[in-house]
Amino acid sequence: MFSSARVFWLATKEVRSILSDRVLIVLVVYTFTLSVISMAQNTAQEVHNAAIAIADEDHSALSRAIAQAFLPPRFKPAQAIRPSEIERFLDLARYTFVVEVPPHFQRDVAAGRSPTIQVLADATAAMQAGVGAGYAVQVIAQAVARYVRHGAAMPPPAVRAAIHLAFNPNATPGWFMGIMGILNNVTMLAIVLSGAAVIREREHGTLDHLLTMPLSPVEIALAKVVANAAVIALATALSIAFVVRLLLSIPIAGSVPLFLGGTCLYLFFASAVGLFLATIARSMPQMGLLFMLVFIPMIQLSGGFTPLSSEPVALQWIMQGVASTHFVAFAEAILFRGAGIRIVWPDFVATAGLGALFFTLAILRLRSVLEHAAG
Repeated sequence: MFSSARVFWLATKEVRSILSDRVLIVLVVYTFTLSVISMAQNTAQEVHNAAIAIADEDHSALSRAIAQAFLPPRFKPAQAIRPSEIERFLDLARYTFVVEVPPHFQRDVAAGRSPTIQVLADATAAMQAGVGAGYAVQVIAQAVARYVRHGAAMPPPAVRAAIHLAFNPNATPGWFMGIMGILNNVTMLAIVLSGAAVIREREHGTLDHLLTMPLSPVEIALAKVVANAAVIALATALSIAFVVRLLLSIPIAGSVPLFLGGTCLYLFFASAVGLFLATIARSMPQMGLLFMLVFIPMIQLSGGFTPLSSEPVALQWIMQGVASTHFVAFAEAILFRGAGIRIVWPDFVATAGLGALFFTLAILRLRSVLEHAAG
């Protein structure tokens, strides 16, 4: 017969086990502090102080205007080099971008022709080369357009588009990456801790002790879910309060208690996934391999890194059956856009339903494992 008192004392035992494991405590603290700070302050995914050189074979006012158009913080001041030095400097990785202006470039532009200007990028700096090449082309196009407009005495356009960014007016990537770091770490720790708890019981032989007690598989599984979810939820709350708001100065638009309530629902799902994987794996190395097969698709396809709408329609429908999709959706809505319960309740319901489904599957698998161990 199910007993909430037994679940409470089992959960207390799990919490004491976590707190007594110093390595595990260090992992939790690092995951919600230094890891989040590192993701928020990582500039590898944006063009920042990119080294650029100009090989000017035209030596005209337009070519000089192009060189002066590359400004911080995206680019360092453009350095002049000779065309014969382009290949050597790119091989030495001295410059990420080199702009080669051909002879008679200004004359051809003034005559209405379409001369070609070459932008070379060091592709070993993959992220900056891919994104920065587009920025470089845009800077050159704007410089040429200003020259043409000035030379032809054309009036400014009658209509200008004014773009305003909600939540993040300066488009600071760290604001988004810091929050996403917490969401990903919640998923990672929930799966790992709950799965490791079952495997640790099996390896240490304490699972046999549980079998001698009047405990049901539901009570054993629920105690592990509650204990690990409580630790992760507390770490999440502290990380938002002291790391996100205090150290990183990232504004939170919505209700933190509402977000934490949804996080607890999601932890029920993620912990159940960890329990299910632990009933399949026979050791921690196997658990680690299964974790990678599950965790990476969850965070890559749930809408945190790329919009869900950009994925194939069939994949979008499949991902609706994974609670991490709904977790990312309501977390972004609450923390970024200030949404309330009237907006996010469908994602809350979906997360709770999927959590109940996977918890039931984990219970069925755990019951099978316990019966096999008892037999």
